[in-house]
Amino acid sequence: MSLEAFVRHLHADGYESGLPGWEVDWDDKPLSYKLYRGLPAVPLSSDIPLTLEARRMPAEPSLNDIGHFLWYAYGLTQVSHVHAAAVQSYHRFIPSGGGLYPNELYVYLRSAAGGPGVYHYDAAHHRLVLLREGDFDLYLARALGSRSDLSSCFGVVFVSAMVWKNAYKYNTFSYRLQGLDTGVLLGQLLETAKRFGYSSRVHYRFLDAAVGHLLGLSGREENVYAVIPLSAQRDIAWIDDGIGAQVQAAADELCRELPAVQHQQFMRSKTVKEITLLSWMNKSAELDTLPPFRRLEPSVRTESGMQSVYLPLVKRLNFDLAAAGRARYSPESEFVLSRVTAQQLAALLHEAAASFAYRSDLDGAGEASPHRVAIYGCFYNVEGVPDGAYRYDTAAHALRRVLAGDHRLRLQQGMILHNVNLFQMPICLHLAGDADHLLPQLGYRGYRIQQMEAGMLLHHLLLASSVLNMGGRPLLGFRAGMCDELYRLSQHGLTSLVQIPIGRCLPRPRLVGGLHG
Repeated sequence: MSLEAFVRHLHADGYESGLPGWEVDWDDKPLSYKLYRGLPAVPLSSDIPLTLEARRMPAEPSLNDIGHFLWYAYGLTQVSHVHAAAVQSYHRFIPSGGGLYPNELYVYLRSAAGGPGVYHYDAAHHRLVLLREGDFDLYLARALGSRSDLSSCFGVVFVSAMVWKNAYKYNTFSYRLQGLDTGVLLGQLLETAKRFGYSSRVHYRFLDAAVGHLLGLSGREENVYAVIPLSAQRDIAWIDDGIGAQVQAAADELCRELPAVQHQQFMRSKTVKEITLLSWMNKSAELDTLPPFRRLEPSVRTESGMQSVYLPLVKRLNFDLAAAGRARYSPESEFVLSRVTAQQLAALLHEAAASFAYRSDLDGAGEASPHRVAIYGCFYNVEGVPDGAYRYDTAAHALRRVLAGDHRLRLQQGMILHNVNLFQMPICLHLAGDADHLLPQLGYRGYRIQQMEAGMLLHHLLLASSVLNMGGRPLLGFRAGMCDELYRLSQHGLTSLVQIPIGRCLPRPRLVGGLHG
């Protein structure tokens, strides 16, 4: 199978099981967090603030501040026990496909708060594990294409995906899940950074081998998907093409500047299978050199003759991120049909779209243009909105109707795994992106970038739903082709990426305990 065919198969109806004949060894599943052995560790304070409102931080964050930031971004927050299934599981503030959490966080600290060096965030013990000690400003700046001025940053966060952590269950389909899960984590990380008063920028394009070499990672087992510089100052300076082009480096040149490191780690699985398609896909997405950076423009869609529903003007939601994260969970059978007001729908869509705005190396020095992923939705029993299928126009804060009527039966018939009763749903959203998955512009790296941006927008929708006392359930087990036809997406070169039913839900019968001091 070619990689282009593999990408198409990832979005084909009924591909959730991956390759045929795959058997899951449940007794040999990996841990949902990475553990290093025999390395120095820096404990982080467990006296974590239980609320997280927007605030300003000092110019030089303390080690306690950094620990609190990492915990809110990706720490273990709750343990739950579902009596009926006799299942105990650990949770974080964000959802993950199958609750497997394939991502890991690393951080390069420039300040003396934890000692300058590269660390792994050990979520299981809430501590930093030292991987390399020293100053790596120049090395890292060149690995990022000399685009961000790291002198104004106190640290840099690396978000990786470990292949086996969810491939053991989902096989090749895990590649799609890893991109979405990474995006959800990025959404939480950037939102947390805002609450701590940090400015940030996401780098999707960097020298993979050089970054992996710095962290001591094997590209066959674990790959960095995004690099995020953080600053306590107002902004992170962007270096223009003319200056950056003078100091470009190749990955192999940088790798020769640092000795290789190999660290012992534990993941519990005794047998780790290599899945050829995943290794091939990750290898094909690597960048050995960085081409000139060009702004990635969103697709232009022209539509006419559509009936419009202009939503009420609303302000941004003012909420405690910690409380919203604790209240969020992904319902299945707990949804109950109830009427949604136009004000609630307006607040949901406006908050998600506004929160999604961020700065990245896809947009250069200018402001972010986060419209590469669009929001479509089918609405039923929403006050002031006639039943139908719509596209949300973020600029006009309006719904553009594509097809009138109640489409719940059609959507339910399009479900592959009937774990949610869509007849109980007043809101069923679909995120859509370019049908070519950005491959012409960014090659196979474009696919995972698209999935990450979809995951980021998904996270903000789920967070806003929680604030509005509703639940949201991300679903990939649906027939995307049917939804594409419903919204006439093919006319605009788009395809459905993820389905999110949203509505009122009853509390799930489970025991939950918090994991914080």
